[in-house]
Amino acid sequence: MRAFFVALIMATPAMALDTGRIFVSNERSHDIWVFSPDYEHIATIETSRRPRDMRLNADRTLLYVACGDDDVIDIIDVDTLEVVDSIPTGPSPEVFAFSPDESLIYVSNEEDSMLEIIEADSRIVVHDVPTGAEPEGVISSEDGSTVYVTSEVADMIHVIDTEAGAVVDNIIVGTRPRRFVLTPDTNELWVSAELSSEIYIIDRATNDIKEVLQFLPPGFRPEDVTPVGMALTADGSRGYISLGRANHIAVIDGVTHEVIDYVLVGRRAWSVALTRDESVAVVANGLSDDITLVDTKTLRPIRSIPVGQVPHTVVIDD
Repeated sequence: MRAFFVALIMATPAMALDTGRIFVSNERSHDIWVFSPDYEHIATIETSRRPRDMRLNADRTLLYVACGDDDVIDIIDVDTLEVVDSIPTGPSPEVFAFSPDESLIYVSNEEDSMLEIIEADSRIVVHDVPTGAEPEGVISSEDGSTVYVTSEVADMIHVIDTEAGAVVDNIIVGTRPRRFVLTPDTNELWVSAELSSEIYIIDRATNDIKEVLQFLPPGFRPEDVTPVGMALTADGSRGYISLGRANHIAVIDGVTHEVIDYVLVGRRAWSVALTRDESVAVVANGLSDDITLVDTKTLRPIRSIPVGQVPHTVVIDD
């Protein structure tokens, strides 16, 4: 019944909902907390076990959630706020990305050391690409010709040619690379290296490392700084970096890469997302079980809001 319902949704033209809702995945309470645009808690969606990475489809009618302990990607209807289907994956799906036309889903399978490529309509695995141990971050190029994957244990980025279905280059970075962002001009790939306290900026034309950024909020030791999540403004002029156990986000100039300020948030700042007007950065704090709202104009925290246990990812439907 669920599969039929999702197929019906996909077959019916839909306008973007633009609900303004904020979705927060919680690894340990196995649920998604949903907030209104005014940051009021309006729903809790029970999911398969250990929900982590989340993505909205292009028309924002469906929210996909990687659930690591049940080896599935749950699909949530954004209107009804119900799980309507699940896509089986390999062991421990961590992070995933869509191809530009959403026909394929690229999933990092942490325990299998594979990038799994799933055909979205048929739910069939069409290809597996071996990676280094514990792959995590996944991002697709704008034209879909390249997929980048981080390997936490190998300390490298795998560059995968999607037509060939194979790794064509490996880029050595710092210790435990985690997540990616692409700059709006498409020239740079940013990669967070959690345990070496660094952000690597890579020239996508050459796959060469252009610059390595380091951060140190006042009062913290270098080993406390464990960057993971990143967000860039639409014009690339400013970046927001979650600094993990340093309990801050770093706000940087997107062009010069200089630190503008550090903002105190919750414990183990893990991921960060921007509202559409970029007036608020929403930070998921994994060890204080809350999200912190940061005013991007004043660079001051507005407030922190309790969520479920061990929040992982924030997605905003606007």
